[in-house]
Amino acid sequence: MVSKDLIEILRCPNCVQESEGELEFYKEAWFICKECGRKYPVIDDIPVMLIEVGDKFINTAKDKLEVPAPASAAE
Repeated sequence: MVSKDLIEILRCPNCVQESEGELEFYKEAWFICKECGRKYPVIDDIPVMLIEVGDKFINTAKDKLEVPAPASAAE
């Protein structure tokens, strides 16, 4: 389980440089940027906040994301 404190402080690494980069925590499996739409998986309770990983899922609709996020999502 991702701690509430971490959920509150995490920001999209792509957007935070120029704006807030606010994230939605989706089904305890994904962080979705409210600005750019990148989706960052949570693997074994660890958010994978790499821009290149978020890029992989930018065009995946929220309701099409696998829950839980597959470990292969971080590759």
